[in-house]
Amino acid sequence: MATQPAVREWTYAEFARLPDDGNRYEVIAGELYVTPSPSPVHTRIAFNLALILEPFVARHDLGWVTPAPVDVLLGEGDYVQPDLVFVRRERGAKITDRGIEVPPDLVVEVLSPSTAFRDRGLKRERYVRFGVPEYWIIDPSSGRLEVYRLAGDADRPALVTTEALDWQPVPGGPVLTLQLSDFIRGYV
Repeated sequence: MATQPAVREWTYAEFARLPDDGNRYEVIAGELYVTPSPSPVHTRIAFNLALILEPFVARHDLGWVTPAPVDVLLGEGDYVQPDLVFVRRERGAKITDRGIEVPPDLVVEVLSPSTAFRDRGLKRERYVRFGVPEYWIIDPSSGRLEVYRLAGDADRPALVTTEALDWQPVPGGPVLTLQLSDFIRGYV
């Protein structure tokens, strides 16, 4: 009977030495994943969303909105590059030259054909495991936004919408109403 070779676990030091060659490198559950740079549509959607979230977060001094590329160090063996993250101000001391060294309060992934399976499966599972309170998946092909919240059933979206979302980045804080058409405009 043949046995599968053991998958070697990547360390942060090895991950940090990977080339800056236009590919996106992530280590998820100890395994290295390489994907090509995102498409222009993918990048524009994430950029448009950052342009909406950042002024709101800055105006209320809530924390930091950071678009890709940025390394998020969830834990040993889990180093990801989401399309956009938000980290509350009180947790900001964990933003260093290495990257974001705390699970973000919000992670956003824009689906691409090459990453959709991983974004919906393995990465979502890791975000739950490491305590990311809110995870958004934007599907450009359908114009949908799926919102997963740790406080609810993390296996099912708390909300699926093609229209609007009320986002409250800090419990008890201000609410931002997002119209999906403002950041997906013209791409679906």
